[in-house]
Amino acid sequence: MARVVELSYYPVKGCAGISAVQAPLTPAGLAHDRSFMVVSEEGVYRTQRRDPRLAVIRPAITADGERLTLSAPRTEALHLRVDTSGARRKVDLFGTAYQGIDQGDTAADWLSEVLGARSRLVRVPPEHDRVTDGMTPGTSGYADSCALHVVSRSTLELLNRKLSERGASPLPMNRFRPNIVLDGWAEPHAEDRARRIRIGDTELGYAKLAIRCAVTLVEQESGARAGPEPLRTLAGYRRASEGGIAFGAKFAVLRPGKVSVGDEAVVTAWGESEL
Repeated sequence: MARVVELSYYPVKGCAGISAVQAPLTPAGLAHDRSFMVVSEEGVYRTQRRDPRLAVIRPAITADGERLTLSAPRTEALHLRVDTSGARRKVDLFGTAYQGIDQGDTAADWLSEVLGARSRLVRVPPEHDRVTDGMTPGTSGYADSCALHVVSRSTLELLNRKLSERGASPLPMNRFRPNIVLDGWAEPHAEDRARRIRIGDTELGYAKLAIRCAVTLVEQESGARAGPEPLRTLAGYRRASEGGIAFGAKFAVLRPGKVSVGDEAVVTAWGESEL
């Protein structure tokens, strides 16, 4: 029996996450997940791959999504009334054009100072109609791809054993920035094979493996790059057949509802790993 042991959502793409005991699950993922994005003045997305200091920015958002607070070390916090009806502007996410609602010059100046690069903050517009790919299509805000990233504790435990064998330090789960962490599966990477998961009154559909990048090299508390692990070790046993290094799985939301820590995760359909 597997259960939910951690829930996290990331209001601003690339910034720190927020842990929750329970959260509404919408068609686009946990409520408020990646509903904001930091972009360059030209509208190109910023990511920890290039801007690791995003990790030290800690968002807080009200349940109704109307107020956003951003905090960072040695900087006065920014308190922002969220604009959901302003003019749209083009933004670029992995080469695909989307729309965003610019959150104004005060937010832009604050982010530019913290990151050391001219930046602006945009929000997903209400009419955002992104379609995500994979075995089960769905939608999401400004996430890299699908609505949910799911990882099991046994998957991380296996990695940490392999890191220990190399003389490397174990890594916390937040290095991988999942939305849902499950515990109770004895077999590592069982999430690779779960095709349908029922959690409480919600249902998830497997989309694809989560292909990892240089974000996993960033220490999430300090925003410092700490490579080459875990990518060096993962490359030895988690190379995907389609290319890249896989850790965790991406899921689409088939039935929205509410998810809580402690909920049982019931797999109603299994398949073969795509690794």
